[in-house]
Order: sequence, then structure tokens, then C-alpha cells
Amino acid sequence: MDDGLEWYASSSFAKRGFCRFCGSSLFYRQNAEDGIAIAAGCLDDTSGLSTGKHIFVADKGSYYEIGDDAPQIDKH
Repeated sequence: MDDGLEWYASSSFAKRGFCRFCGSSLFYRQNAEDGIAIAAGCLDDTSGLSTGKHIFVADKGSYYEIGDDAPQIDKH
């Protein structure tokens, strides 16, 4: 049931899915890709999840280290 799901074109290349009732950000989808990123915080069990890629890495804080082998993508 998706009565509360809304999509917002947050840029020219992506959109975000959020809850229409509380405003929680739930999904992120790049227009040129088939997959949808799901905010891990909205899932009850995250034990089987892994990082597929990191996006906007050029904008990350200098204190933030990426310590895995997932691809790093810059989107500007």
C-alpha cells in the first residue's frame, strides 16, 4: 500500500520518495538507473544489508572516512 508515498524531483537527475504524512525521507532514485536506494533507518532488520555505492563523495566532510570497497561516485 503506497497511500502515503510521494515523489519529489530533488534535482535534474534524481528524485526522492518520502512519507506524505510525516515527511520522512524513505527512497532515492537516480533517473538513469533502475534501482532505488532505501533509507536503512526505515527498516526493522538491517542485518543483511551492505553498501552498494557512495554518492556525492566530493561533498563529504573532511572528518568522514569511507573504509570499504564500495564504488565512490561524484554527482555534480
